[in-house]
Amino acid sequence: MKDSWHIGVIGGSGLAAGIGLEQTQEIEVASPFGLASGPVTTGRLGKVRFTFLPRHGPGHRIPPSDINFRANIDVLKRCGVTDIVALSAIGSLNAAMGPGHFVAVDQLIDRTSGRAGSFFGPGLVAHVSLADPVCPRLSAGLVAAARAEEAIVHERGCYVAIEGPQFSTRAESRLYQSWGADVIGMTAMPEARLAREAELPYALLGMVTDYDSWREEDEGVDAAHVIAVMHRNVSRARQVLARFATSLPARRTPSPIDTALDHAVMTDRAARDPVLAAQLDAVAGRVLR
Repeated sequence: MKDSWHIGVIGGSGLAAGIGLEQTQEIEVASPFGLASGPVTTGRLGKVRFTFLPRHGPGHRIPPSDINFRANIDVLKRCGVTDIVALSAIGSLNAAMGPGHFVAVDQLIDRTSGRAGSFFGPGLVAHVSLADPVCPRLSAGLVAAARAEEAIVHERGCYVAIEGPQFSTRAESRLYQSWGADVIGMTAMPEARLAREAELPYALLGMVTDYDSWREEDEGVDAAHVIAVMHRNVSRARQVLARFATSLPARRTPSPIDTALDHAVMTDRAARDPVLAAQLDAVAGRVLR
């Protein structure tokens, strides 16, 4: 039963210090997919259970391409998380989305390469729907909370995920604009894909730090400027999460994403790789047992 909320928060740049939880406990959680970015911190915001995981590890030591996204999502699932809120620093490709603004991302374009993008594989094949990669219920709650905290927030936006760690060239930035992307970052994929495979509703609240590289009058993205804007947004992000926690209804009603794997597994039971099936005990045990 998932009638009680347990929100997993994946914190990006600037949020390694946490989200202001009370009654906290730090826990190392093992995953068959390797090491997560770090230990999780579980506690409460008001009456709601939250579990926090710093995406880049303590001290921001893990670059985007080396984040073990599978372990991170698997660990949160093992902690009993029902839903995931991702917080990320992002660049803007849209003149209306300026530094200091928040964007509730609703669509994603994946330009990453070489990252493990699925929990499934040879010996156990599954195909989940990802047409709408973000949970509208979570996103709407975050937008309402951000507005209540008097933040400038955009209720939708298309995020293009690039490999990094370098920022994009001006030509790339303009190309992504032509595709209809509004914001750019390095970590939402395969994070969102894996959350869907783990049947965890996922929402991404991005904090705009810069205009990427498409504006010819600007010098391009500078890490020092990004960090400065990011630090100004961190306290506001914590306030938004606290407001979001108080807005959640006492009872969590089911989400369609809770059963995303119901018809996704293609491999016959007799043909399944038992080793991979065992690794998937937390992520997909509900449909594999």
